[in-house]
Amino acid sequence: MIRVGRGPLFVATILTGSFLLFLVQPMIARMALPRLGGAPAVWNSAMLVYQALLLGGYAYAHAIGRLPPARQVLIHLVVFACAALWLPIGLIAANPAPDAEPALWVPWLLLLSIGPLFFAVAAQAPLMQRWYAFASGGRDPYALYAASNLGSLAGLIAYPLVVEPRLPIAGQSLLWSGGYVLLALLIVACAVALPRGRAAAVDRGAERGAAPAISRRLHWIALAAIPSAFMLSTTMHLTTDIVAMPLLWVIPLALYLLSFSVAFAARRTIADTITWIAPLLILVLGGFALVDDHSRPLLRAALSLTLLFVVAVSLHTRLYRLRPAPGRLTGFYLAMSVGGLVGGLFSSVLAPIAFDWIYEYPLLIVAAALLAPQHHWHAGIERLWGGGQRALVLTLAVVVAAPFALLLSLAGWKVAVGVAVLALGIVSVGRPIPFAACVAGLLMIHGGWAAFVISLAGDARTRSYFGVYTVATDEDRQVRRLIHGTTVHGMQTLTPGHQTDPTSYYIARSGVGRALTALPQLAGPHARIGIVGLGTGTLACYARPGQSWRFYEIDPAVVRIARDPRRFSFLSRCAPHAPVMVGDARMSLRSETPGGLDFLALDAFSSDAVPTHLLTHEAFSIYRHALSPRGLLLVHISNRYLDLEPVIAAAAAEGGWHGAVLPYFISRDPQPAPHGSSSVWVALSPDQGVIAHLIGQRLDDGAGNWRMLGAKPGFSGWTDDFSSILPLVRAWAP
Repeated sequence: MIRVGRGPLFVATILTGSFLLFLVQPMIARMALPRLGGAPAVWNSAMLVYQALLLGGYAYAHAIGRLPPARQVLIHLVVFACAALWLPIGLIAANPAPDAEPALWVPWLLLLSIGPLFFAVAAQAPLMQRWYAFASGGRDPYALYAASNLGSLAGLIAYPLVVEPRLPIAGQSLLWSGGYVLLALLIVACAVALPRGRAAAVDRGAERGAAPAISRRLHWIALAAIPSAFMLSTTMHLTTDIVAMPLLWVIPLALYLLSFSVAFAARRTIADTITWIAPLLILVLGGFALVDDHSRPLLRAALSLTLLFVVAVSLHTRLYRLRPAPGRLTGFYLAMSVGGLVGGLFSSVLAPIAFDWIYEYPLLIVAAALLAPQHHWHAGIERLWGGGQRALVLTLAVVVAAPFALLLSLAGWKVAVGVAVLALGIVSVGRPIPFAACVAGLLMIHGGWAAFVISLAGDARTRSYFGVYTVATDEDRQVRRLIHGTTVHGMQTLTPGHQTDPTSYYIARSGVGRALTALPQLAGPHARIGIVGLGTGTLACYARPGQSWRFYEIDPAVVRIARDPRRFSFLSRCAPHAPVMVGDARMSLRSETPGGLDFLALDAFSSDAVPTHLLTHEAFSIYRHALSPRGLLLVHISNRYLDLEPVIAAAAAEGGWHGAVLPYFISRDPQPAPHGSSSVWVALSPDQGVIAHLIGQRLDDGAGNWRMLGAKPGFSGWTDDFSSILPLVRAWAP
């Protein structure tokens, strides 16, 4: 038997390893940000690399788990020692081309940079549980998996809240490297705790149990794949269709990890309670998940996150109930890892290619309804369904009724039909196929069909790895908008004679409008102008004869939308020959001719997400390199959740820029432009006279004027080595 006091040793080892695994994921992505850019494709590609390495580590643990314990110890320590050659942890010295494909380049970079370290650490959780079962004489090791996921959760939360705000990149690297050394020492201590001699040679055939059938292995994979895919699709759904809040991506992943701790805990009360009520919550929260109501985004976000947690706990609880004997533990975790990778591939790679909207989200809700454990609420309901032929007839009746329910709802009976389908779903709990049909029916009635109609419109919606874009025309056909999730990225007036009028954040009285209007006086008639962030191409209509314009855009899908005059005609009417440089703007600008631009506007914020690598001291050095000595830099910092002015002010002070900020309020403008929006623009220049010229152009109507930049005491700005958004979060967000 395991000696007294040794049990906590295995728990500490598993906690430490899992903490390091989920600390390194955001940390290495943060290290790669200046090189790879802040595109969602970068994080998606990185997540796939992590899941693939996790699968590799679990496969390795499963392979050596069949060997005698002494040989397992030797092999694992050798693997750890070899991986230590990659310490201190960091990225290899390689830079991608400006137009490099993140889906290909990111995996290559990460595999070479952290592959061996991640592989070695990933293997230790299942291996330590295997060692614990052997050292304790066959005790159930599955509760240690709950500890493993608590460690993962702690590592995930610790990075944005504790590590990133307090340590530069070099310090983070040393911290993680020290943790790796500590983990190696803990593994050695666990190896010492293993039985030796005749005890180590005991036959363990009984504890292995019968080999699971192929169907059981596939069931494990499916139960692991759906929560993994649902976590990623929930993140996409939240950040594009509900609310784009900073750090929101952390919450779904944290709940996903917490669900493992609940589902695999030794005490079953919480897991069993959530699993028992899961069908009702899936029916209600899942069935109404697509309701198009943006009036209460935080409430909708909370309900979506609740649904994710309930789905993950219920399916992971079913996994726990189907777990094999401890001797088959590593194979079980290997199947779970395969499921996690399959789910990640579906949501991150296949869905963006196959769908023009986030259809994977409702599909996964229906899949969860099929696989979630469920039982009849009452014996009378069970007798109603009966068995054999009666059950088959009732199942077919419920499935066939779903399309008729949709037709009735379209005919004006939406509320009554929705109530009827909801009641039918409650009665169907315990019968997975009719229950899932009811969930699907509610999804179609409350948002699913409306989304499908937009897809049928042909080119109204476009999806790429960077998000979902919808081109929406008002009912009176006076205005057309480009919408990325919940954020409008540009609009065009369709009224004849006004198609080239600047709108939204770019109207003539906005900061960028005033700066571009003053540019001929500042840079002459042949100004060279660069715009980071194409959008609908609205700014192109400030172009004047003799000027040279170019755009920088990371997403080819946006380029196709802006260049299509059937959608938006700003570019075709105002700057048809302006080149568009596709790729991350920072990397593209780095290769520009020094002093080759007289004006540069940064408008690259995507659905209120902040590309921090575009606002660091190093980034502003690149802009200084690209601008002429009297060049003018405009930065768009309108944001619902963050006050970004201190970031720009700190960068200006560090780089010797002179600056001013113009908060424009459409509600205070006595002569507001049609379809204009409030905005905040910052102007920077190496030449003080340029900024003085802008400040001198004052309006006396209260709509807003240029003022000096406001620094935040104690805020040192962002660098490629150190940044945090926490000090900038607004106390209240509109």
